Amino acid sequence: MPGRGSVDGLEITYFVGIDVGTQGSRALAIDESGSVVASGTAPHEILTPRPSWVEQRPEEWWEAVKESVSLLSEQIDLRQVAAMGLTGQMHGSVFLDADDEVIRPALLWNDQRTVRQTEWMTEVAGDLLLNTALNPAIAGFQAPKIIWLREEEPENYARVAAVLLPKDYVRFKLTGSKTTDVADASGTLVLDVAARRWSPELLDAFDIPAKWMPGVLEGPDVSGHVTEAMAFQLGLPAGIPVAAGGGDNAAAAVGNGIVRPGIVSSSIGTSGVVFAHSDSPDPDPQGRLHTMCHSVPGKYHHMGAVLSAGGSFRWLRDAIFSSDLATLAEGGPSGDDLYDRMAAVAAQAPVGSEGLVFLPYLTGERTPHMDSAARGAFVGLTIRHESAHLVRAVMEGVVFALRDSLEIMKDLGISVEKIVATGGGARNEMWLRLQADILGAPIWRMEVEEGPAYGAALLGAVSVGAFGSVQEAVDAVVRYVDPVEPDASTAPTYARYFDVYRSLYPVLRDSTHRLGELAEG
Repeated sequence: MPGRGSVDGLEITYFVGIDVGTQGSRALAIDESGSVVASGTAPHEILTPRPSWVEQRPEEWWEAVKESVSLLSEQIDLRQVAAMGLTGQMHGSVFLDADDEVIRPALLWNDQRTVRQTEWMTEVAGDLLLNTALNPAIAGFQAPKIIWLREEEPENYARVAAVLLPKDYVRFKLTGSKTTDVADASGTLVLDVAARRWSPELLDAFDIPAKWMPGVLEGPDVSGHVTEAMAFQLGLPAGIPVAAGGGDNAAAAVGNGIVRPGIVSSSIGTSGVVFAHSDSPDPDPQGRLHTMCHSVPGKYHHMGAVLSAGGSFRWLRDAIFSSDLATLAEGGPSGDDLYDRMAAVAAQAPVGSEGLVFLPYLTGERTPHMDSAARGAFVGLTIRHESAHLVRAVMEGVVFALRDSLEIMKDLGISVEKIVATGGGARNEMWLRLQADILGAPIWRMEVEEGPAYGAALLGAVSVGAFGSVQEAVDAVVRYVDPVEPDASTAPTYARYFDVYRSLYPVLRDSTHRLGELAEG
């Protein structure tokens, strides 16, 4: 197999994927069969200097990457690494000066400070955005952050010489190359998605200098090589090829086998995502779904995004049940994860949580509303409702939000033949049961589910010819296990609850917007 090496007589080649996530950075190594042989994770601090602001220090990403790679070195011989691939949280903005130093903390994907800038972008280039970037201007994407810096921090803006996405800052540290990939670049709002290149028209419309933008490559293309200095720091061989990789959703889709029409993933992590492969860039005319480039060369994907999926579950844990939830699911095995105990509590409540519905819009919402000012809500509370009802309603509300995306895909004629669960929602039986029942379809699981880092490692393997294509890599290593089948007896009930769920946002929209304005003073 191409790229094989020999160290101390061992004919083994490893491929490493690095995921610069929101909560932490993860390094993962696979062998030529796709088996995971090592992994390591190091956390990041999340900064919230003001309400709706979410930032991180890029320098901490790099320290976390170094730590996670160091953990790999305790499990494998890093001299046998043949290639690397990168992935990470999308949309963030890393501002570098002429000396390649970070100017200020990066604004993240879930930062909501840019509402005014997105309104301006829509006024000056709304049709161009939908026709070229194939997405509307929404808070969280990268271009509004650049405009915000120009308007709110002009001294910092005057220093900018380059703008990178989160994983691409790590690439720059590794290789010295300012490069991105088409999938991650699709989340900037200045990429011509169909042409897979930066759009001069959009850059001009928003007065963003083209020279600030990195080079753009396909996911398995080699973007650079690990420098001698960085190889020394990390314990890697100098000159290792680094694949362009992909944004976290596209890379995860590679690892989950979503590289052909008909297979759709349902992901529940901090955010929730419904992801479908597409051979062509056919956007939703109403702009409810994201249409972006895939990490598969020449291919695209449609994506529905729920901003607070597992995030809603974590909020419930921290805000309401942190002190006493461990006692709620009495009789569970010792050492149970607290989230598993919460799911066990939810199972004690009936389908529909006795008339209680939760809207998971805790940090605004994307699909289908594209409303950064949306707010969450419990609707239907009565004196009968207890902890179990609250937990189940949150879980059901998250899956209702995922169904919103799936229904749009079906209405647009996107093929949905198989649904694959990923993220935290694939590792808990209650989450799997709710997805099967509410989405009304069998929910398949991965034999090995390792998230975006696994897809990045596969892209690294393709970059050096270990596989002839991304599809070939997926066919060789990705396997599914028996699905969780939907319970037909719940379908009529959940259909009625979903109708109520969909009716609530239009009714509550104006009131929740006013509450947000009151909270901001």
